[in-house]
Amino acid sequence: MQTSPPGAGRRRSFVQVLGRRRLAILAVMLVVVGCAGLAAVAFRSVPPQIRVAGLENGGVLNGAETKNGRLELVARGGTSLDGLTVSLDGEPAKTRRDGDRLLVETPGLDDGAHELTVAANGNLGFTQTTRRSFTVDTTAPRLTIEKAQAESLRAPATIRGHVEGARTVTVGGAEVKVGDDGAFSHRLAEPAPEVEVRAVDEGGNETAENATVLVPYPDTRAVHITAIGWTSKALRDPILKMAEEGRINAVQLDIKDEDGEIGYDSQVPLARKIGAAKGYYDAKKALRELHERDVRVVGRIVAFRDPILARASWRSGARERVVQDANGAPYGGGGHYGKLSFTNFANEEVREYNMDLAVEAAELGFDDILYDYVRRPDGRMSGFTFPGLGDRRPTERIASFMAETRERVRPEGAFLGACVFGVAATRPTEIAQDIPAMAEHSDYIAPMVYPSHWAAGEYGVSNPNADPYKIVKRSLADFEKQAKGSGAVIVPWLQDFSLGVAYGDDEVAAQVKAARDNGMDSFILWNAGARYHAGGLTPRR
Repeated sequence: MQTSPPGAGRRRSFVQVLGRRRLAILAVMLVVVGCAGLAAVAFRSVPPQIRVAGLENGGVLNGAETKNGRLELVARGGTSLDGLTVSLDGEPAKTRRDGDRLLVETPGLDDGAHELTVAANGNLGFTQTTRRSFTVDTTAPRLTIEKAQAESLRAPATIRGHVEGARTVTVGGAEVKVGDDGAFSHRLAEPAPEVEVRAVDEGGNETAENATVLVPYPDTRAVHITAIGWTSKALRDPILKMAEEGRINAVQLDIKDEDGEIGYDSQVPLARKIGAAKGYYDAKKALRELHERDVRVVGRIVAFRDPILARASWRSGARERVVQDANGAPYGGGGHYGKLSFTNFANEEVREYNMDLAVEAAELGFDDILYDYVRRPDGRMSGFTFPGLGDRRPTERIASFMAETRERVRPEGAFLGACVFGVAATRPTEIAQDIPAMAEHSDYIAPMVYPSHWAAGEYGVSNPNADPYKIVKRSLADFEKQAKGSGAVIVPWLQDFSLGVAYGDDEVAAQVKAARDNGMDSFILWNAGARYHAGGLTPRR
């Protein structure tokens, strides 16, 4: 038996302890080193850090977002999008790589809760999973708006409506308070003809509608007179006498006529450049003379029949302003208007020229702007070229012209009307006059229902020219139906001239009665020479 020297037990114990400690230290070192090595491996195999662009956990996708049909996955930190597994609601999702994004196709997702799962596998079998719970809400707020009414063009109006499912509601850009029952109202000091009302829900879905602000069109009984005619005392005085006797309360005075001539000294730059401003009458003086007698003034602008503008445009190379035939030559006028007679309603410069004249006249004090020849030339569409029309229909461009004009003249205190063919109520495409569409953007429609212009048998009347009451009554009934619900009234043009049949007081009175029997108290009499049968009109005091 080997004996140990004194203190050996303690040394062995120390060595053993030290050995155990060394083993423990080694084990710790192995663990540290092993973890470091594993960490290095893991670092190299960390899957991409994924961000779902524009969608937080618990977020909402609205109708506009889901319409695009995709979510966007973006890798952060310079990592790769390769090797991802993507699923929607537990089912494999269709994906498409687009540069540094992975697009997840999401067409046809139903409203309600959904979950997006993105998984990436590392080298050692480690998996990183990104989940996003979200809700699809494509149901826009339900919005109903009442038609508003103002007492005059410069009076306030209150927009009222009801909404369901909205977070915010704005009227004309101003946020309004919504009651617990969904009702709202907002007062506008001087409203435009149409005011946008927009409702937005929590998910960002929007519903926008235009609130129509109606202003009652005043009773208007007028007669037509040209710009040159107004300068003639022989023509002007009888008309003023009719007003003094209460037979009429308005005068239709030409601003721009069928020749393209502007009756007063217009300051519109294009009018002056092409020599259209003739200055036959002093507009301010004429308006003052009539307004002092409490007579309204309807300013007629012959819009797209404009030989002066057409000729100047063709000569200067601005040929897109001119209506052209199928071969690109200037429209010849169909044999009765004259060559280079029609300008192009689809051209922005032509439209702007007429609107500039309308605004100028409204600023001067004309009570109404009444567009005439607010149409395309009559004839087959295949025979015309309208540069700039594109794939839009002529009827759309005519209606939008009315809408743009009314937005501009109403703030100046003027009503807007449109002269239309008598056949437009039943044949809107013949000259691009869609009555319901035009009425939506007009204060009144002025159909030319002259008995002499109807063919035999129209509306069941064998000889319309000889039966003014019947043809006027029946044709105006159609216009009333076409404009119903638009807020626009009907102010018919009536015939006070002889064409084939002699017209006098009785024939004028018959047409006025026919209009009144349709509920239309307003009218405008047409006589190119401005000589009227006053006896056909009953004085009103």
